[in-house]
Amino acid sequence: MDNLNVLEATTGYRERMRRLALFDPLFELDRKREIDQQNQPIDMKGLGLLTLLFFFEQKLIRQYKTGVKELAAFLKKLTENEYVLDEASYEKLARTIIQTFRPTTGRKRNYSFYDWEERAENIIEYSILKANDFDVKTNTQYYTLDEDGLELVFATKEFYSEFQLSINQLMLRKQLEKGEFAGALRQINEMRIDVETLEERMIKLKHEIQRSIISEETFERYKQLLEDTYSRLMREDEEFKELREFVKETRERLYSRDIHQKERKTYELVLKINRELESVHYAHSGLLDKALSLKNTTLASAQESLYYTGLHSFNFDQDLVSYIVSTPLPLEAMKGVLHPFLKVEENTFWSPLAIFEEQNIAEERDEKDEQRFIEADEGNSDDPYRRWLMSKYKELMRLFLQAYEQNRGHTLSQFMNYLDEIGQSYIYEQRYFYDFWLIMHQRSPIQSDKIQEEEGNTLLGDAISLLGTYELNVQEGQEIIQKCERFSMQELIITVSER
Repeated sequence: MDNLNVLEATTGYRERMRRLALFDPLFELDRKREIDQQNQPIDMKGLGLLTLLFFFEQKLIRQYKTGVKELAAFLKKLTENEYVLDEASYEKLARTIIQTFRPTTGRKRNYSFYDWEERAENIIEYSILKANDFDVKTNTQYYTLDEDGLELVFATKEFYSEFQLSINQLMLRKQLEKGEFAGALRQINEMRIDVETLEERMIKLKHEIQRSIISEETFERYKQLLEDTYSRLMREDEEFKELREFVKETRERLYSRDIHQKERKTYELVLKINRELESVHYAHSGLLDKALSLKNTTLASAQESLYYTGLHSFNFDQDLVSYIVSTPLPLEAMKGVLHPFLKVEENTFWSPLAIFEEQNIAEERDEKDEQRFIEADEGNSDDPYRRWLMSKYKELMRLFLQAYEQNRGHTLSQFMNYLDEIGQSYIYEQRYFYDFWLIMHQRSPIQSDKIQEEEGNTLLGDAISLLGTYELNVQEGQEIIQKCERFSMQELIITVSER
């Protein structure tokens, strides 16, 4: 209660009371005890509202010569099956309603109230109907809706509460453009309430979907409802983004003009608006996620449950066989009944274009043309690239053994640092360097005599022969080494030991 601002609660009190005052003529009509010729009470308040709608329709079709007789004819056509009245009674009824909306004194209607914002008695004047034209020959006065009458008609029109947030967004933009920051902050708080209301409504909608989908028509209706809801939320989300960008530009503009120093309160208000708007936008984004979940998960689950419910409740003998046996159906109807339970028709077609396809032509020989995959070449020892690679692997092993004797080869990174020191950095910039160590790791532990016995003269034969009686063991480390831009490799822990 300490944080409640009384001034904010009473701001705009007169305007709110003015909107309530517009309904006062309808309640005044409700207090009139009019009866028809069979002593049946007449709904004066309802006829008063219908009178407003009649004048509104006349305004829409640009029919400005509307008076007591035209209204009496409308009321007669409307109520002739409800009330028993003669022509004079209908005319008297129309005159009473018009005089209630527009007093015979010619003055505007007034409404007295206590203004809690100004702390004083106050009077509101308003006009529902106004004189539009006068026919001197027939002495007939014509009427039309005044501005307050139009406002009363719009106040009774149904505006869906789902669109209240969009309306508040438009009002917030106008307030920000006019620099009414205090009102804008209050508008954001109202938007927060709208978001909370939408969230509660979506929870109820989820429960309705789970228990109310009992037919395909119901499913389609809820599906369309969720698609409309998601589209509206997407538009509101776009508007939130634009509003946040507008508030950001306003804050930067105030900061650039040093208003944050001259008018600190105004600048702090803009900062608070920025924070609150971000909070409301975040809550609204949660609604988007819930709408998407309802659309993709809950609705699909409801459809599946509908399918399995129908599947379990279907009895083949009762719903199909007995219907076919007991009911004499024509052949066309039998096809329609059996159609969902028959397989899809399948026909084999042969295309004439098949004769142009590539064909395997073989001569009549004793040997057969075996269709098989091409086998990998066993390798040619005279290949120049093969000889070059063997020499590189041998040189790499020789350099490593030198580094290891100097305690510089216990890890791959140490060996690469050793290459830097002796001016051989270009070696680890080549692809074969990493291929060599990958093979070493795969074959570890490596002994020269076993490798020679298993594979004979391989690419690594010359390199491994340098080990002699030693055994090479390569294990994985934790770090990733990247000494050049093209290649990187996991750290290797290398051990050379006597067998």
